[in-house]
Amino acid sequence: MYPAFASWSGGKDCCLALNTAKFEGIDVRYLFNMVSEDGQRSRSHGIRAAVIKQQAEALGIPILQQPTTDDAYEEVFIKALKGFKQEGIEMGIFGDIDFEPHREWIERVCKPADITPYLPLWQADQLQLVEEFITTGYKAIVIAVRADLMGKEFLGRTLDYTLIADIAALNKDITPCGEAGEFHTLVIDGPIFEKRLELTKTEIVTRMEHHFLEILATELKDNK
Repeated sequence: MYPAFASWSGGKDCCLALNTAKFEGIDVRYLFNMVSEDGQRSRSHGIRAAVIKQQAEALGIPILQQPTTDDAYEEVFIKALKGFKQEGIEMGIFGDIDFEPHREWIERVCKPADITPYLPLWQADQLQLVEEFITTGYKAIVIAVRADLMGKEFLGRTLDYTLIADIAALNKDITPCGEAGEFHTLVIDGPIFEKRLELTKTEIVTRMEHHFLEILATELKDNK
């Protein structure tokens, strides 16, 4: 059983990769989330770091949230991976699907830390991945959309077959998993969750080219 960490944004792809790794018997000991220099927001999707931390609590997996600047991102990432290695962690789980430059970056940062990168979703059909996510029993909501592709009305919607159909009906070449950054999700429940993450207060905001569902308050609920 390989001891591993999972690179974590809080969205469906990293969650499905984590699910796959755990199903294969990989011992995932940490979630790893890069955050802004002040520690307030996840650098992946701009979501509040406290929300990601509570999501990790819902999963029952410890999380390392590492602050960094844009300029120091890669250096800080590598340093964190070397720290994992010192704890006996051998593998990193990543939810990337088909963006080759990012795969090359992952391999580059894992090498100096002697960490084996594992991308269980790589080159899989995106529509099949979304369907697997839904049928496996996970629940995610849309928390960010590109303003030039999708309207604010998509924010807060559950990732289900109706949403998939509505996105396809836009006829804007939006990839089913939003792999090109068209939209982002937050997973709030599923088979490996010990608790359900409930969003109790939200608002819609626009920053630069994206609309966001700003999550202001959350609670953990019994998911039984």
